[in-house]
Amino acid sequence: MSPDRTRSGRAGVLVSGMASGYQLRTRLFVARDLDTTFRFFADAANLQRLTPPWLDFSILTPQPVAMAPGTLIDYRIRVHGIPVRWRTEIAEWRPPYQFVDQQLKGPYWSWHHTHTFTAAGGGTLVEDTVRYRPLGGRIVHRLFVRRDLERIFVFRQQEILAAFGVPSRDPITVSITPLI
Repeated sequence: MSPDRTRSGRAGVLVSGMASGYQLRTRLFVARDLDTTFRFFADAANLQRLTPPWLDFSILTPQPVAMAPGTLIDYRIRVHGIPVRWRTEIAEWRPPYQFVDQQLKGPYWSWHHTHTFTAAGGGTLVEDTVRYRPLGGRIVHRLFVRRDLERIFVFRQQEILAAFGVPSRDPITVSITPLI
């Protein structure tokens, strides 16, 4: 695969052939119907609730955000106390089954987050697949990024369950594997 350039101008790699990156995956069963579950995620304001307080997260884009392909959303977070601006674009929007956000500017060389929703057994299976390349490479990933992302996504899973007022059917897990 040939290198691609992101809108921020940083050298990146097409997601399907992402070199020296990682893939994060989560799966969570929510005992709510597909449409209700997707509507929750379609409201960008809910991202505030799903983000741990230690990141001091805020959405800078005026609310409500009209979600559609090409929608840009600006955020501010703190990563280990350092203020960071983050801009994502909704690259795909397929209600109520899937949407994709990708980083245009932010704390990663690349970030491609696929949110998938599947009706299953009286509820909805919510899956996250994030393909990313951290700034600082493997060393920074090993020292900080992996642990941070595991904590962030465990928090996210717990908050999703709390938002719907449902217990976890399965253990909460976050899987991170290298991409080759």
